[in-house]
Amino acid sequence: MKEYGYLTVRDFAKLTRTTRDTLYHYDNIGLLSPVSRGENRYRYYQIQQLAIVNVVRILQQSGLALAEIKELIKNRTPEQITQVLANRIEGIDKEISVWMRARKLLVTLRSAIQSVSDIDENALTIQFLQAEAIIRGNLNDYSGGRTEYDNLEKFYRDMHGAYPDLDLNYPVWGVFSCSRVKNGDWKGPDRYYFYNPDGCDIRPAALYAIGYDRGGYGQTDELYKRMIKYIEKNGFEIDGDTYEEYPLNEVSVSDDNYLVRLMISVREKQA
Repeated sequence: MKEYGYLTVRDFAKLTRTTRDTLYHYDNIGLLSPVSRGENRYRYYQIQQLAIVNVVRILQQSGLALAEIKELIKNRTPEQITQVLANRIEGIDKEISVWMRARKLLVTLRSAIQSVSDIDENALTIQFLQAEAIIRGNLNDYSGGRTEYDNLEKFYRDMHGAYPDLDLNYPVWGVFSCSRVKNGDWKGPDRYYFYNPDGCDIRPAALYAIGYDRGGYGQTDELYKRMIKYIEKNGFEIDGDTYEEYPLNEVSVSDDNYLVRLMISVREKQA
């Protein structure tokens, strides 16, 4: 019967990339039935039904129940089909947006971990770093007994208000001003920030003194002291903000032995 545009269940299932059991189920519930049975009682579909079964599967995958699809096909009109397709397209677009945001987050987390995969944790270096897109919070306020955690909570609240559609699961780091680091004051960052490819702020392209240490959040005194000595010894001076990051944190290690990275903006010492 193939020469007249008919297909066996097996061939029809193969062309639609489904299974015979699925087609039998569609038939049993009256959703999509064979158009003919041969003398051997074999079921046969018409080639024209390929388009229908493919749409059925896509609608089902996009969230419509088979009962809804059956009713739609039974009483279909161009207007009804157009509206249903428009609704499904809108839903898919929303899911794509969600998954794209999730992908950006996962890429950022992976990049942070990979950035320290082969570093020497004891080494201090001077490197030129390219600019990176970030989202930076307002100045922190430590008056009236406010703590780092008070300011961190406020940072999240501010981000929720300013960016209602933004995924806020990105790791949050601290920025310290040039003057504070020079004065040995590195308790509590001036601002919080996180990397985001859509960020409207920038961690500037510059020379940075870079060092690492292990420990919990804020346990950085010795690293700061060691790096300041290193900067002076090698003929540099602090010339901008310091970025304090934890590329290995609770996401990737199971205890408080986090890996902190300090990036202190420097320049060659002026004569």
